[in-house]
Amino acid sequence: MRYYYTAEQIRQAEAPLLAGLPDGALMRRAAFGLSVAIARELRRRTGGVTGRRVCAVVGSGDNGGDALWAATFLLRRGAGGAAVLLNPDKAHKKGLAAFLRAGGRVVETVPPGTDLVIDGVVGISGSGPLRPNAAEVFAAVDAAGIPVVAVDIPSGVDVHTGAVSGPHVNAVLTVTFGGLKPVHALGPCGRVELVDIGLDLGPTELRGFDAADVVARWPVPGPRDDKYTQGVTGVIAGSATYPGAAVLCTGAAVAATSGMVRYAGTATAQVLAAWPEVIAAPSAEASGRVQAWAVGPGMGTDTAAADELRFALGTDLPVIVDADGLTLLAADPNLVADRDAPTVLTPHAGEFARLAAGVGMEVLDDRVTAARELADRYRAVVLLKGHVTVIADPAGPVYLNPAGGSWAATAGSGDVLSGIIGALLAAGIPPAEAAAMAAFVHARAANLSAADPGPRPTPTSASRILAHIRPALAQL
Repeated sequence: MRYYYTAEQIRQAEAPLLAGLPDGALMRRAAFGLSVAIARELRRRTGGVTGRRVCAVVGSGDNGGDALWAATFLLRRGAGGAAVLLNPDKAHKKGLAAFLRAGGRVVETVPPGTDLVIDGVVGISGSGPLRPNAAEVFAAVDAAGIPVVAVDIPSGVDVHTGAVSGPHVNAVLTVTFGGLKPVHALGPCGRVELVDIGLDLGPTELRGFDAADVVARWPVPGPRDDKYTQGVTGVIAGSATYPGAAVLCTGAAVAATSGMVRYAGTATAQVLAAWPEVIAAPSAEASGRVQAWAVGPGMGTDTAAADELRFALGTDLPVIVDADGLTLLAADPNLVADRDAPTVLTPHAGEFARLAAGVGMEVLDDRVTAARELADRYRAVVLLKGHVTVIADPAGPVYLNPAGGSWAATAGSGDVLSGIIGALLAAGIPPAEAAAMAAFVHARAANLSAADPGPRPTPTSASRILAHIRPALAQL
C-alpha cells in the first residue's frame, strides 16, 4: 500500500531524528540518496556521471541545502557543477561551503551545455507559483531542453493538491524523502523516486493500491464455489442509440469474473452476439437473481431509463452508477438519499459538476477534497476519473490511482470500468476497494493495450482495453 503524507506529518516524523542526529546529518542522508538518483538519471541519459555537467538552482531553505549537498556528492564522483543562487544571502551556508570546496562554482544563469538541472528552489513548505527570478531561470531551462530533477517537489506545484497556478518547474524526475506527498500522485512530477531516510511513518487516510494489494484482494474461485457464489453481476446499459455501451460494460463484467452476468436492456442482440455466456432479460425487474447492479452506460435519460435506475437503487444490493445514470441522479439526488446498500458513482469532470450542482455544492480545484465532499453529500463512494483517479469513501479513506498515462481517455473506456466495478461488487468486495481495484486494473489494461503489439505505444480503444483485462490480471 502506498500512503501519502502532509507536510506537517513529515515534519513531525523528522523531529525526533533531527533531535537525535548530529547537526546536518539528516540533510546529508537525504542529499546522498538524491545524488544517487541523479547519477542514475545521468547514466540513463548520457551514459555516465564523470565529465557531465549539473547545475543546482538554489533557494533559501533546506531544499536548497539538499540540492547543494547532492551537487557536492556528484562533483566528488567526477561531475562538473555550477549553482544559481536565487537569494545568495540566504543560501544554506554549510551546503554552499562544501559545494565550493568540491570545485563547484556560483553562476548567474544555467550555463550552456548543462546536462541536468537540480531544482532546489522551494520544498514542501513552499506555496504559489515560481517567483519572477526563478521563473525566468526555468523558462530558459525549458527552452534549452535541459532535463530537471526536482528535490522533494517540483517548485511552483502545490504540495497538497498538485495544482499549478502559474510558472512552475517541469521535472522529468522528482526525488522525495521519507514518505510520498499528495503532489506525487496528483501533480506534474515526472517519475517519482522515494528515498528512505529513516522516518517512522504509519498508515494515512490518503493511500493507493500497489499491484500486491490488488492481487491479494482479487476474487479467486475456491474448490466449493459455483457461478452464484462467485457473484452475479446485473448490467443495465445500452440503448438503440448506444448499443456498444452495453457490449463493453457486460464484456468487462464477464472478463472480471467467472460467475454470471445478467443483462437488462434494449441491446440484447448485440450483447449476446459478442458474449453468448450472458443471460439477457427485457428489464432489470425480470432479470432474476443478481448480487450487484452496474447501471448507466449508454442507457439514455428517458422515462424508461429513469425507471430502471430507480429500480436498481431501490434494491438492497450494491449499485455502481455511471454515465447517463449519473445525469439522471444529478436531476434527482433523493434517489440515493435513503440507501443503506453500497453505492459507487463514477463521474468524469463534467458529470462531477452536474452531481455537485444537484446538491448545491461548489466544485473545488482540490480534487481530493471535492471528491470527499461529494461522497459525503451523496453518501456514496465517488470515483472521480482523470489521469489520476480519486476514489473517496464517505466512511473511510481516499484512494489515488495514477494511471501512468492517458491511454484510457477514449470513448467507451468508462463503460469498461463500470463493468469491472460491478463484477467486484457482486463478488462482495467493499465498494471503495472495488472501485480502487477496478481503476488499477483498468489503467493497466489500457497501458497494455497501447503497447500491444509494440514496440512503441499506439492509440488504443475501449474494445482493446476490454480485451486486455485478462492479460492485465495475468500480469499481476
